[in-house]
Amino acid sequence: MTDRALVEATDLVKHFPVRGSGFFGRVTGAVKAVDGVSFAIPAGATVGLVGESGCGKSTVGRLLLRLIEPTSGAVAFDGREILPLDARAMRQLRARMQIVFQDPHSSLNPRRTVGDIVGRPLIIHGEGSRADAQRRAAELLNLVGLPAEATNRYPHEFSGGQRQRIGIARALALNPSFIVLDEPTSSLDVSVQAQILNLLNDLKRDLGLTYLFISHNLNVVEYFCDQTVVMYLGKIVESGPSEAIHADPMHPYTQALISAVLMPEAGSRAKRIVLTGDVPSPLDPPTGCRFHTRCPLAMDICRTAEPALLEQRPGHRVACHLYPAPAAVGAATPAAAGKEGSSRSAT
Repeated sequence: MTDRALVEATDLVKHFPVRGSGFFGRVTGAVKAVDGVSFAIPAGATVGLVGESGCGKSTVGRLLLRLIEPTSGAVAFDGREILPLDARAMRQLRARMQIVFQDPHSSLNPRRTVGDIVGRPLIIHGEGSRADAQRRAAELLNLVGLPAEATNRYPHEFSGGQRQRIGIARALALNPSFIVLDEPTSSLDVSVQAQILNLLNDLKRDLGLTYLFISHNLNVVEYFCDQTVVMYLGKIVESGPSEAIHADPMHPYTQALISAVLMPEAGSRAKRIVLTGDVPSPLDPPTGCRFHTRCPLAMDICRTAEPALLEQRPGHRVACHLYPAPAAVGAATPAAAGKEGSSRSAT
């Protein structure tokens, strides 16, 4: 892993318009799925993007690959802005940017053989003949732990874990440097999850890959990711080294998420923090801090002023009014504030 950012999002926004009834229905509102997200993914790193369902994390992954167009903001890949690129230039760049989808069943064409599925990217990009694509497909299947003979079979003949290996092989076909992993293990049994995660780690080491790992499983993110980015209702509320965030989370939302993780040893995690109320609608998010309607530590300022995402510890950023702006306090105060926030949340 290096300090160089391979992928960087700046003030990324995606609002999906909501239309009234009828074919020519007017736009009546917008679902604010992603609302001003900025973060970077260093080359060679695995960054975990976590949060509850509907927080916008999968939308962020698709925006980074330009599978959907943002409402506003910027995305840079290897120092190059990708949003201004035309279709031809973007197609060339896609060889270096791939995705593994959550559902290994629906993401594979049931009418095509595995060899056709894995070799298809090579045909689309003009990388050799169909025979070359079939040979490359066999090599990739071996790389992900499947026999070369699998090229002649169909997706329904494989288990869920094997289908996910096929999806990974397809993503590797064009030798990418960056892969979005959109909850790649969420539909798999626990034992199979471990096998897929180990495979992804081996591929990262051997091929020099960079990952964005989208998940709601905090245990998996802690094990698999170098850095963690926590989202709530379209906003980033906390980001930093995975070890630091899981050992001492600062934002009340992150604290609640981690307190809900089941631990193997009794007493190894603080008392469970139960959040009350429902997640607000992204059609009409709350003013101020979007988490204030469920936060047990909400103050008056939380209802009116949106907190900035500020660095409170080295590389550890938090968007919360519980912590003062670092410029206004002494060097030791942010860490002390983090401890205070953690102890208050456990009461």
